[in-house]
Amino acid sequence: MIPGVIAKRYATALLELGSETGQLDALVDELQRAAAAYEASSELRAALADPLIAIQAKQQILSEVADRLGLGPASRNTLSLLLDRRRIRALPAIAQRLREMADDKRGILRAEVLTAMPLPEEYFTQLQQQLERVTGRRIALDRKLDPSLICGVVARVGDTVYDGSLLARLRKMKETMLPN
Repeated sequence: MIPGVIAKRYATALLELGSETGQLDALVDELQRAAAAYEASSELRAALADPLIAIQAKQQILSEVADRLGLGPASRNTLSLLLDRRRIRALPAIAQRLREMADDKRGILRAEVLTAMPLPEEYFTQLQQQLERVTGRRIALDRKLDPSLICGVVARVGDTVYDGSLLARLRKMKETMLPN
């Protein structure tokens, strides 16, 4: 089955489960952490994909990971189900799709904000307010550092990019000064 279809099916079921139990925010957060741990550890991915390792041993590994991450019963059951059905590789896509669906349900639009260096909290508050004014929707900021920007900020909201970085300004100067 196509990974996007798998992610959508599981995310839809998890969205309903989280909404019914009132644990949607916790479920989204826990699955994001589990997906990050899965993506960060090549050893974990290899162990869970290895056909020579017994399913009980894989379940034990997942249980230990869940303990370390402090996952709740719904997240633990989801991981176990994915492992049993040999779909654990879809975990990052499922977690991402669930987050998108939960944000959409709450009317939140995500904005990825890249900065060259750490900025004060007040700056992010003002940026969030400006983006909310421009888009007409509630905005949640995902902050990341990117030293290659040299200076400035790049914000991506959906398909729109607001580039206020020094790197972009230098490129623009180069284009205007050097004819093709």
